[in-house]
Amino acid sequence: MEAVTEVHVSEPGLVVVDIAAADDETAFAFHAALEARWATTGVERTTRELGQSGVRLRCYLDLRQPLAGPCGTAEP
Repeated sequence: MEAVTEVHVSEPGLVVVDIAAADDETAFAFHAALEARWATTGVERTTRELGQSGVRLRCYLDLRQPLAGPCGTAEP
């Protein structure tokens, strides 16, 4: 995976999330759960590292966005 740069975390509320999972399905399911709550970058594929089990996935979150409540409404 590429290095996290200063721009990725240049302001409070910006987060880099590295996901390690047993398989693609699990990694994408976790990303979907994050995406349902916060503004995230899209992801297209996972990566595999030689000598490491499972897959890796990186996404970027913006926690400054309002949290999604039930039915997609903003929580107070």
